[in-house]
Amino acid sequence: MDLISIRNLSVGQRLMDINLNLKAGEMLGVIGANGAGKSTLLHCLAGIQDYQGEIRLAGAAIKAMPERQRAQQLGFLPQSSNSAWALTVHDVISLGRLPWNDSNAEAITQAAAVAGVDAWLDRQVDQLSGGQQARVWLARVLAGQPRVILADEPVASLDLFQQQNVLRLLRRYAQSGRAVMLSIHDLSLAARYCDRLCLLHEGQLLSLGKPAEVLTSAHLQQAFQIDAHIDLGSDPPIIIPR
Repeated sequence: MDLISIRNLSVGQRLMDINLNLKAGEMLGVIGANGAGKSTLLHCLAGIQDYQGEIRLAGAAIKAMPERQRAQQLGFLPQSSNSAWALTVHDVISLGRLPWNDSNAEAITQAAAVAGVDAWLDRQVDQLSGGQQARVWLARVLAGQPRVILADEPVASLDLFQQQNVLRLLRRYAQSGRAVMLSIHDLSLAARYCDRLCLLHEGQLLSLGKPAEVLTSAHLQQAFQIDAHIDLGSDPPIIIPR
């Protein structure tokens, strides 16, 4: 079943006539060079960016949904987050319950534990490192228990160990019958953890499919202007410029 269906999505010259879907149980990686349109695509889904075309969530048009209902169904994790106030980690995670207008203690506790931030609940979030803060803001999204998580570069500020942890977490979340769409620059990680990949190039959909179908020499040459060594049979997959 398609949780997300996108048809003829356009945003000026940033995105042009994009057609793709996101299935229940799937983690879809959005890849491409800087400026390819990855963040714009996620912003359209999150309701931040106006667009032309159609986006449907479980068959219902997202534009027609009340904002609260959309926020309950779609959890958005931006590239970077910060707080204008000296909030504790617990306070930040609690923000994930705003769409539901409650303070579900079980959901907050579970989200903190899953994201590995439960030892810091009483600390102020601005006293944590950038990578630690990134995991706290992920816990905020998890606390909302959305059907779909939209994550814009969720591992960009994390060390290698936490990159692996977060991607495994997101994959398990998708496999629970929900779904995840994330933008990601590391192609090796994308090949390892994503069920399918969406390769954008200059605002257009260059390729959509399984990692082996998308991560070809020809596609990477066109999208990134590189001659890459590709070994998807390796464990983990290897994709590096020659």
